[in-house]
Amino acid sequence: MNRSATVVLFLVLNFALQFKTALAASTYNLPSTSLQDGPALLAGQASNSTALNAFGISPVSIASDGTYYVVLQAGQISFRAALDTGSADFWLTSTECTTSTCMSVPRYPLTYASPTFVSINNNETAFTVSYADGTGASGFVARETVEVSNVTVPNQAFGVVTNSNTTLVSEVSGILGLGFSRQSEISARAANATPFFSTLAQQGILEYPIFGLSLTRNTTGTFTLGAIDVSVVQNVSQVVWSEVVPFSPVGAQTNTSGYFFWAIRMSSFAVNGTQYTPQPTYPGPSDNSSIALLDVGTPGLYGPYQDVTRLYSSFPSSRLVDESGQWAIPCDSSATMSFSFGDGTIFILEPTDYIIGPAEGNPDLCLSWPKASPPSADGIDWLLGTPFLRTVYSIWSYGIDYQEPPMIGLYPRNNASAPVQPFSVVESSLSSESATVATTLPNFVLSTPTYTTPSYAFNTSVPAVYGEIVQSELATSTYSPLIGTLAVNATALPQVTGAYTLFVTNSNGAVVTSTYHISQPLVTLGVPPGWSSAASRTVPGVGLVISMLVTLAAGIWII
Repeated sequence: MNRSATVVLFLVLNFALQFKTALAASTYNLPSTSLQDGPALLAGQASNSTALNAFGISPVSIASDGTYYVVLQAGQISFRAALDTGSADFWLTSTECTTSTCMSVPRYPLTYASPTFVSINNNETAFTVSYADGTGASGFVARETVEVSNVTVPNQAFGVVTNSNTTLVSEVSGILGLGFSRQSEISARAANATPFFSTLAQQGILEYPIFGLSLTRNTTGTFTLGAIDVSVVQNVSQVVWSEVVPFSPVGAQTNTSGYFFWAIRMSSFAVNGTQYTPQPTYPGPSDNSSIALLDVGTPGLYGPYQDVTRLYSSFPSSRLVDESGQWAIPCDSSATMSFSFGDGTIFILEPTDYIIGPAEGNPDLCLSWPKASPPSADGIDWLLGTPFLRTVYSIWSYGIDYQEPPMIGLYPRNNASAPVQPFSVVESSLSSESATVATTLPNFVLSTPTYTTPSYAFNTSVPAVYGEIVQSELATSTYSPLIGTLAVNATALPQVTGAYTLFVTNSNGAVVTSTYHISQPLVTLGVPPGWSSAASRTVPGVGLVISMLVTLAAGIWII
């Protein structure tokens, strides 16, 4: 073996050993720097996640039903859990659930005596959750050590599901709700049982009480806790902040107003620049403002009939095609759709963002978002799910007791001044995603339905004031506010990165730049440590490791 080959082999073996040591966890914390210092930079990374001032980042993947999931650990057992900002509770299917939906995914093994599992009331505290699509799950409440993005929460209350008809696909075993405590079924039934993100914020575990979401149509998305992903947010000053809307209490739940939903005020919507002012269903309680819920758990867009009808009036030949509120538009539409919040900053959706796909029986007409919805008693007019959230990087700040209201920051990923997408781009996108919808549209025009507006669900005798700073239920007041109403110092937010830039010099002396994204860990799902069926797990970022090893073996040097 010649000298150069020996050196390359030594570097490969040494590099692999350093990566095995550095990346032994399923997710990890990454600095906001480029990979220019070779293996030593990554080898020096260590988790700061088990104490205060924690932060971390995980890859996010899209499931076959359009929802997004992360890999987390419950009692050192790995599971995929769907992210949901429209609910608050964390739950997993268990081996006691024998419905077809449960049996199709990895389940939390109750036969395994997890050393960190804690029973509540001898497993007799009931857990029940229901969703807008009519599905639900039930079981009991318990506690377990939960780790997400390398941030660990001991004794986290969660739902152990023993019965469910909720649709679960892509080996997703449950839902990680990221909502507020007032929305939690578990918090209402068990003492000191706050939702996962509430626990992180109220106990001061995170570097700052925020999480961030980057959603893509592949596996390059990220979920951050306690920090923002600066591989996506190139200029923090361009983040548009909106205060979360407070709500009056429900009935006699409490005598104070507070925060229920990740909902903000929508100031306008538009098609090709033709702007419309939203018409709120409950103008009194909302100060004549339309309220939009941002929900990563909803793979669609929904708005009230009074708004959606006007929106589609800007699309020639558009029409309502079924009783669910679905509209169809010409597939060759090149119009941009936009929404604005707070200060009026416009967030653009291109046709590839809002077109669902062509109708099989009417291939020239495409189903489109948003769909129209009947009025909801909670006063939420618009529900903006993943078609919108993919067009932004979203930052969700929990707020600080006595000091700062909850806020949502949106960083635009679509250029508002970019030329409109030609139909060839839309056609190529629909073809690549096999987006044809198996339906034939009616050959007559449907009339817009009318609905009776239900009574408002909240107790307005306890007023909710927009921008109010509450004294409890938010993050601990030991945090110093960075993004409050009076001043925003977003550049001081903790930062991590979900991508690395690798600079290499080839044999011709030219510098080649490559970007690598963190990737989902290859783990055995639902299997406790030490069980015979457990397969060996690989470190995260395996694609990065292999690519760099191949690069070294080819004689290309890392600088």
